[in-house]
Amino acid sequence: MRSTHSGYTRLTKAHKFSAAALTAAGAAAVAFGAASHAVAAPAPVKPVAMNMEAFGQAQAAERADAADKAAEQARTEAAAAKRAATGKADAKVKADAKAKADADAKAKAEAKAKAEADKERAGKQAANRSTTREPVQKPAAAAPKAYGDNLEGWISQALDIMKAKGIPASYDGVKRNIMRESTGNPHAINDWDVNAVNGVPSKGLLQIIDPTFKAYHVEGTSWDIYDPVANIVASCNYAADKYGSMDNVNSAY
Repeated sequence: MRSTHSGYTRLTKAHKFSAAALTAAGAAAVAFGAASHAVAAPAPVKPVAMNMEAFGQAQAAERADAADKAAEQARTEAAAAKRAATGKADAKVKADAKAKADADAKAKAEAKAKAEADKERAGKQAANRSTTREPVQKPAAAAPKAYGDNLEGWISQALDIMKAKGIPASYDGVKRNIMRESTGNPHAINDWDVNAVNGVPSKGLLQIIDPTFKAYHVEGTSWDIYDPVANIVASCNYAADKYGSMDNVNSAY
């Protein structure tokens, strides 16, 4: 144990023996360790020099191998792409060929159907032609209407022409004015009235002057003012224009 006196520490006898023992033991251990170390010390290691050329060759070989692998991969991918493109092209060629074959087949079928239809139609036509038919009787042409060469015939013919041309008049109205103007003489001529004085005498059944006859002449009739039918038609055409109809004329016109 430590005891203190007057501010310092005093070692007991027991402490002194312990310290001496510890010192001796430490010296012995140091001596033993030095002796042991001197006997088992390993031989020095000699450093190995690096072969740079071999190292460079190894790296070059690795790079070449990597390049070969990349090239092989690229070739594999290119071959796969080529096979895919070829497959698509083959598929398109096959599809086009099938479409053409289908179109050809359809065209042939349509041509065959048309040929059969034409054949059937021709057969029917031939059958129809071979059938004995009664000849078609054409209607006989209507015989031209006959008119008497007299006052009644002249008026009737004139009225038929006027009806076709849309000129109004009646048989009685025409006959009444004829009897007053010429008493039915188609060659009658007035050589004493004002028209005669002026050099254009009235002529024919209805006593019409030449300028009026020419102005109101109806196509299809004679240009001879003394022709009874032409004279009646032209005079009635004039009367229709001026009075509405020859039926409205009851005096000189």
